[in-house]
Amino acid sequence: MFRWILIAVLAIGIAGTAFWGYQEHQEKNAILIQAENTYQRAFHELTYHVDLLNDKIGSALAMNSDQRLSPQLVEIWRITSEALSDVGQLPLGLLPFNKTEEFLSEIGDFTYRTAVRNLETDPLSDKETKSLESLYKQSGEIKDELRQVQHVALKNNLRWMDVQLAMANEDEQMDNTIIDGFKTVEKTVEGFSEGNGDASISNTSVKKHEYKFLTGEEISEDEALAKAKSLFNVKNNEKINITKSGKGADVPVYSISYRNDKKNAYMDLSQKGGHPITLLVDRPVNDKQISLNQGMKKAQKYLEQFDFENMTVFQSTQFDNIGAFSFLYSEDGVRYYSDAMEVKVALDNGDILGLTANDYFMNHTEREKPTPELSEEEAKEMVNPNVDIQEEFLAVIDNDLGEEVLTYEFLGILGNETYRIFINAMDGKEERVEKLSGSEINYASSM
Repeated sequence: MFRWILIAVLAIGIAGTAFWGYQEHQEKNAILIQAENTYQRAFHELTYHVDLLNDKIGSALAMNSDQRLSPQLVEIWRITSEALSDVGQLPLGLLPFNKTEEFLSEIGDFTYRTAVRNLETDPLSDKETKSLESLYKQSGEIKDELRQVQHVALKNNLRWMDVQLAMANEDEQMDNTIIDGFKTVEKTVEGFSEGNGDASISNTSVKKHEYKFLTGEEISEDEALAKAKSLFNVKNNEKINITKSGKGADVPVYSISYRNDKKNAYMDLSQKGGHPITLLVDRPVNDKQISLNQGMKKAQKYLEQFDFENMTVFQSTQFDNIGAFSFLYSEDGVRYYSDAMEVKVALDNGDILGLTANDYFMNHTEREKPTPELSEEEAKEMVNPNVDIQEEFLAVIDNDLGEEVLTYEFLGILGNETYRIFINAMDGKEERVEKLSGSEINYASSM
């Protein structure tokens, strides 16, 4: 009797395990099918958008009306954005595709830069027309390569999940036609980059990661350790690790870390001059003992000890008993948004928990004082009359083309919201409008 009961229990257990395994298998298959469908849709939409992009550029070349050309360039910019979005949804993390993304970005930059100006008074130059002709030819070649990949994929019923598997198992021989096809596309675009010696379409583009303002002599590893001990507030080297950045880094740094039972700390210190680029301290923060304003003063003193001069706070936030402060470089009454840095302060004892100075060192430089052509009152007239302006400043910001422009910065209220509005100080153009976020609701504490 006992034996039959045991057999029945085992049978039920095996059946339950089998059912659970079947359910797991079904759920896994459902996830894989969903991912496969997403990849297939993104790939075919990318092919369609590049095809459409080529047609639209060709149509732009055939246009003789500046009134029609500007909307056409905006349409090309929109399609380029959609193509870039398609690329971002493909499983290409392990497959280099940056040249193609860069090429699409350059098309977007070129068409946007050209479309936003008045083409009736400032029509396309001969150089820009040649650039457009080059874009047409190059996009046509990319279109043909993508169409070839699409044809083979459809003919052989290839799956994108196999692409991921092929990338994860490089040593195994698999059918990776899609990978080979995209490598061909990438190689084709790389040929464009090499052929375009004058870089006629890429002179606006992405901000280069050059650090303009690293001053001083090279420091040794021992000097870097001494600075780190001072910043981490420790007295010995036992728990400090230091490494040099490798070749190809944006800026040569010493990466230094420290760990004990109470806190972990990490920082990047530039080899040239020993400047702190980033600092992060992770430790429990106790109950608040100092105000946000006192924390701001701690942050200001911290920056002063590293010779960061003329830094002014433009934004402060508190979360989890930590104060986060954003600083801008200010000179002769002008605030420079490119030269920004962030500091985090523990509001239990005023310790510095974080510093990010990348933007400052990348962009800070000696500048001539800009002179506005519009008065403050003239610029105010360009602001929505329903906005109640509370403060105003002169500020230099990066516009949509990555160029520094002088603006009047107005801080104002509309309804229950606060906005920061930037009006070009030369021509009155509304460069940017930002809604300032209020306090975040802590949903965890309200449950």
